Amino acid sequence: MSARPAAADGYDHTFKAIHDRDVPWTEGLATELLTLPPGVQVKVLAHDPAMKRVDMKVKFPPGYVEPEHSHKSWHSIVVLAGRMCVAGKDLRPGDYVFGWDEPHGPYEYPDGCEVFVVFMGEGTQHVWDERKHAAHAREWAPETAAGRAAAK
Repeated sequence: MSARPAAADGYDHTFKAIHDRDVPWTEGLATELLTLPPGVQVKVLAHDPAMKRVDMKVKFPPGYVEPEHSHKSWHSIVVLAGRMCVAGKDLRPGDYVFGWDEPHGPYEYPDGCEVFVVFMGEGTQHVWDERKHAAHAREWAPETAAGRAAAK
């Protein structure tokens, strides 16, 4: 059997099956890809520059607040673990969020959260106002010991 030829665009579009444990969490990459305040970790599962698509898992620590922001791309998010509180909703595993080029957020993670995100478009970088973010008053109370410790 011969190997499958490379895609015309030069990128690998072959089938993948990846164990979560085989992809390490990284914080530095999160800072670069997402341009968010420190503390976030990511696992990039697939990146296709030709399609302008990035599939990743993102982990937010207890007490983290993601600033109100916009992107030059859209994103679809599914909550995998923990809580994501946004737009008056307390989202739990299985819940969904969609955002695009208009401002959305802030997102609060009172007890920490892990999500699966697909970005499609010109970039994964968040565009946000540091002064507005610093003035944000948290709206959601933690439910876990880790969340309560982070809130102190």
